[in-house]
Amino acid sequence: MHLSSRWQQLFEVDRFLFWLTTRIFCDKTKFSKKQVALDSVLPIIPHVLAILDTSVLVAGLRSKRGASFQIIQAIRAGNLRISVSVALLLEYESVLLRSGLIPGFAPQEIHRILDAICLMAQHRKVFFAWRPFLTDPNDDLVLELAVAASAPYIITHNISDFVGSDTFGVRAITPATALKIIKQ
Repeated sequence: MHLSSRWQQLFEVDRFLFWLTTRIFCDKTKFSKKQVALDSVLPIIPHVLAILDTSVLVAGLRSKRGASFQIIQAIRAGNLRISVSVALLLEYESVLLRSGLIPGFAPQEIHRILDAICLMAQHRKVFFAWRPFLTDPNDDLVLELAVAASAPYIITHNISDFVGSDTFGVRAITPATALKIIKQ
């Protein structure tokens, strides 16, 4: 039986996400891969759209504890939708590939994670810029993407970096706050 290329691509992403889940979350002495994959999905409602700041992606990949990790799980499970732009993906890549930042992940694994993000996220082109609006140009690109995608939230650990984002109808929230919103 032959699958269309799109279905084959989705199947490969699912296989990768299963691999990633078991790679990050599975202590082989305690859990089977099947148990971890089923138990790690959050019981939350979909349809929340947000922009994921790089700080949350880094924190979620560095540790399986905490809200950042749960945010990645929510994206994986389809309970949180994210939008990306070329500029944001390049920032993700630049930061994640820094030597020693994400222990235990080879560069090839980081690229597979970025590929999975590309397949799961909504892609947006940003045709406008209000720079400088925020103090960090890398934060401006996140805010501009949020406006272009009509995303009501930016999930970040650096709330103070997004002071004034509410002017554009975008609220900067922590991963813990995002989980509460998703569960509503």
